[in-house]
Amino acid sequence: MGRLLRRNSFAPPSKGKEGQSRRGLLQRAGWTVAAASIPAGRLFAADSVSPVMAKLSAYMSEAGGRDLPPEVVEKAKHHILDTFAAMISGSDLPPARAAFRYAQDFNTDKTCTIVASKMTATPPEAAFVNGMLAHSDETDDSNEFSQSHPGCSVVPATLAAGEKFGIDGTRFLRAVTLGYDIGPRMTISFGALDFRNSSHKSTHAISSVFGSAAAAGCAANLSAQQMRWLLDYTSQQSSGIGAWNRDTEHIEKAFVFAGMNARNGVTSALVVHAGFDGLDDIFSGVDNYFQAYAPNAHPEELVNQLGERYEIARTNIKKWTVGSPIQAPLDCLYNIMKKRPVDVTDIKTVVVREAGTEARVVDNREMPDICLQHMVAVMLIDKTASFKAAHDKARMKDPAVLAVRAKVQLVPNEELEKMEPARQAIVEITLNDGTVLSERVNDVRGTVDNPMTREEVAQKARDLVEPVLGKANCTTLIDKIFALESVKDIRELRGVLQKA
Repeated sequence: MGRLLRRNSFAPPSKGKEGQSRRGLLQRAGWTVAAASIPAGRLFAADSVSPVMAKLSAYMSEAGGRDLPPEVVEKAKHHILDTFAAMISGSDLPPARAAFRYAQDFNTDKTCTIVASKMTATPPEAAFVNGMLAHSDETDDSNEFSQSHPGCSVVPATLAAGEKFGIDGTRFLRAVTLGYDIGPRMTISFGALDFRNSSHKSTHAISSVFGSAAAAGCAANLSAQQMRWLLDYTSQQSSGIGAWNRDTEHIEKAFVFAGMNARNGVTSALVVHAGFDGLDDIFSGVDNYFQAYAPNAHPEELVNQLGERYEIARTNIKKWTVGSPIQAPLDCLYNIMKKRPVDVTDIKTVVVREAGTEARVVDNREMPDICLQHMVAVMLIDKTASFKAAHDKARMKDPAVLAVRAKVQLVPNEELEKMEPARQAIVEITLNDGTVLSERVNDVRGTVDNPMTREEVAQKARDLVEPVLGKANCTTLIDKIFALESVKDIRELRGVLQKA
């Protein structure tokens, strides 16, 4: 009973000198009233574990030793490489520079790698900084079903925990895959799109913190009981609101999507590994997580098709290093220009149609990589949309770009709104002679129904990594990721992830 009393928030204060005072008597009277308001059977009852929690925690604890289907392993390698490339390419952008400055106070610890630098840090701080790097821009992957960006948080968390515990490449692959399975399922259970639009909370933050914790817990080889406590501490750290949409420098967005979640997920794993216990089932019982965050959620979705449907296989890799709502329009332009060369001087108007919920995210934004009108103009001029162009803010004032941008009209479309969360687009280019060139994209390149090949993913990595770390390091990194099963200790990656 003593243990149950300590867990209960209505346990009265211990007696001492204050206990004999008038204030102490009043305090104890208050505790008595509070306790009386709760049914006796619920006040001191030990947690019972629901079937959902029992199945989920068992699956999580066994993930490190469970074989994955070959096609899932291949997809995991694609996403790991793509996320490392996002970290490295983002290393000179404002969120990364801010994170590096922050890391200077923590870099005496040699445990974990800080990517694209010469610094190291403790596991939580390394996860935080690498997460900030991974979402310094719009290069990282996204899962439309959960309205989240799993990789930018899960991969940094797995790397940090993996280096802490010295795991091999196979467990690293399995831990990352588990993170993608658990995080997205959380917001899928909420009804991700409706929850995002109505709650003012950030699906990106919620999904990412649970994914990061699951991956870190797998790296730490936690038992089923410990995984239940890990989910408890992660629930207490779950946060994030939709105000990130107003961030004009991408720094807060990187924090909300990635940095804080990678750090918090690793922290959950480390405290439980150190001996912390907690509630056996934070997802059921009095004041549970779903009551607090999403009372209309369907918790059974957390275990729906676990081991059959792998969320990493349903997560998109971006062909273009811009915001997700701009992917389909750029695909449309790319397809149009493949069929017929278009001289920018011959263009009269460009109309882009997409779902209103997507359009408002990228409509005339301040940052080039999330401004649809600007990126359409750039692609029409350059015939492609490079990483450099997507991050050249000065070019947003270039008269030549502005002249083309003035011809671009973004139109919210009700038909495409019904297709959400699939991101579809229709682009119509009207030439000066009246010719109309039109293209509709239903399946963006890099999505489940139109996936990028291994070579396309590798080429994207080369374009992003070589300018920062050099060709030799980039080649070695790609080779190591595609042969992760042969990596005996994930710490081997430090040499190819950092600057010489």
